[in-house]
Amino acid sequence: MDIKRIHHVAYRCRDAKETVSFYQQHLDMDFQLAIAEDEVPSTGEPDPYIHIFMDAGAGNVLAFFELPNQADMDRDQNTPEWVQHIAFEVESEDALLAAKARLEDAGIDVLGPTDHTIFKSIYFFDPNGHRLELAANTAKPGMHQELKRVAPAMLEEWSRTKKAPKHADWLHGNGEFVAPNED
Repeated sequence: MDIKRIHHVAYRCRDAKETVSFYQQHLDMDFQLAIAEDEVPSTGEPDPYIHIFMDAGAGNVLAFFELPNQADMDRDQNTPEWVQHIAFEVESEDALLAAKARLEDAGIDVLGPTDHTIFKSIYFFDPNGHRLELAANTAKPGMHQELKRVAPAMLEEWSRTKKAPKHADWLHGNGEFVAPNED
């Protein structure tokens, strides 16, 4: 199988018009298209909906469904709200700080920036309760390669112990990153 890219990622929204406005106004996303039906095409079930598509840049599409005949939307109550989120990359740390100021000026509560060593992030919520993250890459040369190198060993250790492996402890401020020798 040759996956080209993610075609779109879809979430639910409370109000399609409000959602389009939020993403246009605060994240400069272009409203691409809307599909509305009275029946679900894949199942034939009667369930009116509107499916909206936002341009998230670089060929990425963020989509939402408004489902007026379904129970009010909610998030998975067994999962902490910080886990499920949508993360978008911005150009630089300066762009990240400018986005934070712009969001706060619009009355949106923003957490961060949080330093993750390989990127810095800010966090906030859209009007549907979806947690959003804006991230600016800050990785030094060799960091991503080292994380990829240790990923299989970390996953194996996690699978056995359910405790955080220490293979990339430098990522969390516990020591300094040293690029591996490439002999």
